[in-house]
Amino acid sequence: MADIVGLAASAAGGGVFGLLGTVIGRAAGYFEQRQSQAHERARWQHDAELIRLHRQARREEHAAAEQLAETSGSWAGLAASLQAEAAIGDSYAWVNAVRALTRPVLTLLLWLITWLVFVASPEAEQVKIVETSTFAATAATLWWFGDRRAQRTAR
Repeated sequence: MADIVGLAASAAGGGVFGLLGTVIGRAAGYFEQRQSQAHERARWQHDAELIRLHRQARREEHAAAEQLAETSGSWAGLAASLQAEAAIGDSYAWVNAVRALTRPVLTLLLWLITWLVFVASPEAEQVKIVETSTFAATAATLWWFGDRRAQRTAR
């Protein structure tokens, strides 16, 4: 009988320890799974952030390329304008005088318009209007008189 009781106790003890091992294994598996899921979430967030940064970089790259194209076009327009003016030959004296006075008169008129707009507009709108007219007057002044060097005559 002692052998049977010993055998039963051994079986019961083995069963308890087996169940305890299973519970511990399951608990460890649960924590491993939680850690794995947390790692995956962090990796997905990192991937999403990389995608967002990549998109932002591409937007900035496209904006820079667009600005470069616009600037290049502006310089090409200025060069074409200067070449077209250089191609105009001499004419009658009064035609040359009118042509020579056109830019200074237009520039003075633009600056006069800028001043009139500043004086006549309400204070709330002055900043917007004056910025635009100042831009126009400054651009005209620098474009029209920016390349006014003395021209050499061929000998």
